Amino acid sequence: MPDGSTVVTEKCITYKRDWSKYNDGQCDEKGHVQVLLRSLCDGIVQPPYAGNGRPRLPLGDIIYGATTKVFTGKSARRAKGDIEECHKLGHLEAVPSFNSVFRYMEDPAITPLLQVLIAESAEPLVACETEQQYAVDATGFATGVYGGYCENKHEKQKRRAKYIKAHVIAGTHTHVVTYVEPTEGHVNDCRILPKLVAESASRYPMAEVSADKGYLSKLNAEVIAKYGAVPYISFKDNSKGRAGPKAWRAMWHHFEAERDDYLAHYHRRSNVETVFHMVKAKFGERLKSRTLTAQYNEILLKYLCHNLSCLAMAIHTLGLDPKFERLFASKEAA
Repeated sequence: MPDGSTVVTEKCITYKRDWSKYNDGQCDEKGHVQVLLRSLCDGIVQPPYAGNGRPRLPLGDIIYGATTKVFTGKSARRAKGDIEECHKLGHLEAVPSFNSVFRYMEDPAITPLLQVLIAESAEPLVACETEQQYAVDATGFATGVYGGYCENKHEKQKRRAKYIKAHVIAGTHTHVVTYVEPTEGHVNDCRILPKLVAESASRYPMAEVSADKGYLSKLNAEVIAKYGAVPYISFKDNSKGRAGPKAWRAMWHHFEAERDDYLAHYHRRSNVETVFHMVKAKFGERLKSRTLTAQYNEILLKYLCHNLSCLAMAIHTLGLDPKFERLFASKEAA
């Protein structure tokens, strides 16, 4: 510049996309999701019924109907037409009523089953996570339920809506979600990380786990290292590396000695923000359910739909042929 200063212009990094495959994946998504969901629900074990009345609907059909409701973004009543369409295509043995969908979504026994379904739906894409890099973060979903009145800075009465958090661990390459833990909005993010890492590591190998400074603790670094992964967590301004477990000291020395390399690994966590955008943009950032248990289950269904959508796209872009042939759901989970 005339004043002697220097301006460095960097070229924006872009990634070439095969638009033909991408377009096919978007156009065929609904059909692929219906087939994949049916294959996934076939592994659900029907719980025994000892009553004398009418037998219960197949649990797999109930989960299929609830997932279809969330996938379409409609209420249970308006989604009935889509569920009946799936029945005509042979994906459902019986069409559950909207009241049955409501009742089962309010059942806390469904929550662990949906978490298992998310983990199973992630398995084909986890194989594509060749670098085994995962990221942890949490996001909030708005509800239509309001808490008590509170005073704001202008001393006026204002209603505050409650929100539900989704604590997520996801692959940074394929954006597949391996585990989700829904909680109330006030729950601290830091203490949820050990469970997220433990649940994912029990199924899939992990080489790296990145998280923002909200998860910074010596315990979290030690837990990540315990499962054979390297922690990459953002440090705070007052962080010190003199004392602490081995994993904490190693993380600190890497940060101090090779900061650029450390930050390159740490910034892989930005991909989990992409996951949040994908889920909220496609399946909504607001929960339709009214009770707490149903809201938890609705969040889990959103991330199950997300995994199925990623699989549907991978059929075209990565040439995957995903199948779910394992009977994974125990009677206790069902």
